[in-house]
Amino acid sequence: MRSHRPGVGADAPPPGAPAGDTGDRPRLCERTLPEVPSNVLRPSYDRAGTRIGTVHFGPGAFHRAHQAVYFDRLLERDPRRAICAVSLRTASVRDALRPQDGLYTLLELDAVPTLRVVGAIRELLVATQDPAAVCRRLSAPGTSLVTMTVTEKGYCLDGAGALDFDHPDIRHDLSRPETPRSLIGWLVQGLALRRERQLAPYLTVCCDNLSANGPKLRGAVLAFAARRDHALAGWIEARARFPRTMVDSITPATDAALRERVEQWLGLRDAWPVQRERFVQWVVEETDCAGQPEWASAGVTLSRDVGLYEQAKLRLLNGAHSTLAYVGLLAGFETVAQAVANPALRDFIERLMMQDIEPTLTAPRREELAAYRRSILRRFENPAICHQLAQIAWDGSQKLPIRILGTMSDALQAHRPLRRLAVPIAAWMQFVRTRALAAAPIVDPLDTRLVDCGRHATGDARHDLPAFLGLPGVFPAHLAQSAEFLRAVGEAYERIAASGVLSALTPD
Repeated sequence: MRSHRPGVGADAPPPGAPAGDTGDRPRLCERTLPEVPSNVLRPSYDRAGTRIGTVHFGPGAFHRAHQAVYFDRLLERDPRRAICAVSLRTASVRDALRPQDGLYTLLELDAVPTLRVVGAIRELLVATQDPAAVCRRLSAPGTSLVTMTVTEKGYCLDGAGALDFDHPDIRHDLSRPETPRSLIGWLVQGLALRRERQLAPYLTVCCDNLSANGPKLRGAVLAFAARRDHALAGWIEARARFPRTMVDSITPATDAALRERVEQWLGLRDAWPVQRERFVQWVVEETDCAGQPEWASAGVTLSRDVGLYEQAKLRLLNGAHSTLAYVGLLAGFETVAQAVANPALRDFIERLMMQDIEPTLTAPRREELAAYRRSILRRFENPAICHQLAQIAWDGSQKLPIRILGTMSDALQAHRPLRRLAVPIAAWMQFVRTRALAAAPIVDPLDTRLVDCGRHATGDARHDLPAFLGLPGVFPAHLAQSAEFLRAVGEAYERIAASGVLSALTPD
């Protein structure tokens, strides 16, 4: 059973989140919106004339920098696409944005930055504080779409990607289905209410970095519904749709520097601005759901095979990101741009992507993968992006199986070398060890287990690796029992311990 810590995840405030209403400038809101300078983009539609058609669970920085901006574009053509933002537990986003009438600013980071006010969020709710309001919104006739960004751990899945019925939130929700705690419980409760009221099911769109996110979400919802009511499960299976998706945009955490920069530019206070690179991508699987938005009109890519986009992004972009995080932190760097500016590390990342990851991917033309790899490296090098490696390093036990271990499984099956792929795994273990020995916090659902592994680690792979490999739901048995995998990870682990992380990056 995995550990669960309320308040850590998509709903949780980042370090330095706003504690309240401070400062002398007026607050951004509908009343002060006309005071926004002309060089700031703002909603071109009448917000008062919009209607809520989307419920989004987990309105953290990524949602507000990504999906909400697409809905801002949709509202220019369709007033039915405003958002009700629901935090599962924490009130920080609601408390920051409700006095601002849901308005906030997005800084797009590039050589010439852009600031825009986003107006797509019209309602903010906290599920634990007002479950009745969430039920009303999920069962409203005008609600046709439910989206979510709750991070990998928010789906309460086990190591095989199925619903974890031992998870405390799932146990709670099965015994008290009308007042759920989990995302899955809320999705099923909303669908149950719609079935009772003879309404069509909403389109359920996962926007998190899970491989096969739509099918996994569908499986979890059906498994939960079957325990609750077999007839409900049958109705969901026949009528509800859970398309695959892929989302992409580097989104650094909000910090004091961003707030100060936005306030100086805006001339108003924004309690919680967000920032991201200018590049943004959202791919949604084509589906026959009648209530879906006109995706393409907002710049969303519709595809019959999202898996190609998804796997390329998870392995090339996210895999390289996690590698940079753990190697970079051990080498003393703080941001992605700093880490990739190191010649040895940049060369290692490029060789890892080109020689180890790309051979596991499929694309209509191989040159497309090469072009994507080059674009990723340019994005990493963007000097306007201050993407903290520590932020990427969060939740490693959940991210590495998706971002690195799948690639290692394919490489092992194809009898390709594992030496470079072993480095991020060994670096993560050494990262855990250094954090535990320094009594520094480890942000991870398995934090207690990881601290125990780190405190008892000696730097000797034969002693240390079994504890890491025994972590629940992280290392699949075929890898943990592979002599080649153990040798590659063990050699990288001991080399980092003996000579430092950069010593593990030397070319073949």
